[in-house]
Amino acid sequence: MKQVQNLQQLQNSINTGAPVLVYFSGENCSVCKVLKPKIEEEIKKNFPLFETYEVKTDIHKEITSHFTVFSIPTMLVFFDKKEFFRKGRNMSVSMFIEELKRPYDLMTK
Repeated sequence: MKQVQNLQQLQNSINTGAPVLVYFSGENCSVCKVLKPKIEEEIKKNFPLFETYEVKTDIHKEITSHFTVFSIPTMLVFFDKKEFFRKGRNMSVSMFIEELKRPYDLMTK
């Protein structure tokens, strides 16, 4: 996952229309640290066209507030420049991947 440096960088990526996943995490969040490598691996394996970004909420408060993220970990998925869905807190990685398959196939073919 690429580390987000500023809001403009993230918005530029979203505005390309390519599939984008934004992972919001925190430095002291143990769930964030455990979930991130699992999500990264599954996204790379199943959805190679995804651009993945990580936002450290404790460092980038303005980006976090721009996307109205109130808890971590939270993932935002964008297709065709629009937020498709967001997942947070307790989640199943396999269910998350399953939910992405159909829209990913429709948007990338």
